[in-house]
Amino acid sequence: MEHSSVSIIIPAKNEALSIGHIVAQLKDKFCEVIVVDDGSSDGTAAIAMSEGAQVISHPYSKGNGASIKTGARAASGETLVFMDGDGQHNPNDISNLLAKLECGYDMVVGARSASSQASVGRLAANFFYNRFGSWMVGHRIDDLTSGFRVVRADKFREFIHLLPNGFSYPTTSTMAFFRAGYSVCYEPIIAAKREGKSHINVVKDGVRFLLIIFKVGTLYSPLKLFTPISMGVFSLGLFRYLYTYMVSGNFTNMSALLFSTSLLIFLIGLVSEQITMLIYQNNTGHEK
Repeated sequence: MEHSSVSIIIPAKNEALSIGHIVAQLKDKFCEVIVVDDGSSDGTAAIAMSEGAQVISHPYSKGNGASIKTGARAASGETLVFMDGDGQHNPNDISNLLAKLECGYDMVVGARSASSQASVGRLAANFFYNRFGSWMVGHRIDDLTSGFRVVRADKFREFIHLLPNGFSYPTTSTMAFFRAGYSVCYEPIIAAKREGKSHINVVKDGVRFLLIIFKVGTLYSPLKLFTPISMGVFSLGLFRYLYTYMVSGNFTNMSALLFSTSLLIFLIGLVSEQITMLIYQNNTGHEK
């Protein structure tokens, strides 16, 4: 692949310790290296610019996803490479990801090994996300939250408006590509320990990622999420009905409420499924 058609996009917030070294490595191989400075206060933008990067600065912090969108809109390459600015991603791995893309894939994701996870808690959380995502799409997902990925620019921009401004852009973009019928694969990488302080808050972002799980379900296949919940509530209603019938021979209001709630949850999932289909039809021109 011609490197002149590749744009490197690096979202960065207060990454002065690592951004200069990363840009210097990339500028030796790629013509367009875009650093999106997300309201840094430590000179990240100046360092990146001094090493030859094209720098786009947000006047205030908007989030990792917002930086990704800014970079994707500004990039001129036919292929986009997204990587973090904290030193975890090795620029030398880009060639492997690009080679995989040339095999006919639309997105190639750098899948981190277990030894690359920052903590046991992060490892457990990512394991859960990967298994949940795999169940939703019907394909194995090795790393749902990796920010190191290579994509075809035209396809990525189809879903740019779906991406959140926070930290879940990898999850959303991955699910969107699968839902549209595009080809996704994973290339093993080893992520180094980040330089500087992480911007992820365990409690705040833990709750946020839990909400992302529900968003992933409604974004990809709502019925896969709503149907089990509906059946669970229906089962509770049935159990309640059998219990009260055997004890007193009555059909109680609680049983009726549970049955009604079960039906409503299923109908909401059905409507959500139709909305999801319309979203992807509008983006891709037809349902894949």
